[in-house]
Amino acid sequence: MRCRGLKKAFGSGDALAPALRGIDLDIRYGELLMLVGPSGSGKTTLLSIIAGMLDRDAGQCLVLDHDFQQLGPDERARLRGESIGFVFQAFNLLRTLTVAENVAVPLLIRGTLRKEAVAKAEAMLAAVGLDERANALPAQLSGGQQQRVAIARALIHEPRLIVCDEPTSNLDHATGHHVMALLQHEARRPGRSLIVVTHDNRIFEFADRIAYLDDGMIVSVDGPALPGALQ
Repeated sequence: MRCRGLKKAFGSGDALAPALRGIDLDIRYGELLMLVGPSGSGKTTLLSIIAGMLDRDAGQCLVLDHDFQQLGPDERARLRGESIGFVFQAFNLLRTLTVAENVAVPLLIRGTLRKEAVAKAEAMLAAVGLDERANALPAQLSGGQQQRVAIARALIHEPRLIVCDEPTSNLDHATGHHVMALLQHEARRPGRSLIVVTHDNRIFEFADRIAYLDDGMIVSVDGPALPGALQ
């Protein structure tokens, strides 16, 4: 992913509020990059543009060799469905589906047979420690358990880019570290990258690089370059 001069504002006229003021940022294959900064610094806006859920006002943003803003709605949806995994801060689980069915949704959308999709979902739930809750409904889970379901759903279709908005915000220390270890393992697989927006300094150790945002700008990027990583 490569962003150059990325700008975004909300509102108009006297109420115009700049959210991004010219972002330059690369994300490399095999990397776990964290975006950190105070509330209102532009982290979620940047993540939303990278994931193709929000259009930029100016600049360039190439993701997996594609410019989302140049794609039609169907192409944009197809690219997101095939190549991007999302972990939303609000979970966005479907309340009428079981936990396993929620995790299986990305596979079902791609045409995987239901039996096969649910079997893969159950295996992914085991990886996040929720195999015993596969047949529960989301309302029967705690916030931390719902967060882990959302993470399992983001990983199930083996996306090339995984974007996470506060993935450990509802998890205790031990569970948060377990989930981040899983995400880090996924990020290191060939041809894959992971972006995490977080306020949780307990998980900074899992980052390959940390980009610090303030007032819509990147003020620093810390961390070693990954050996063999690609721009």
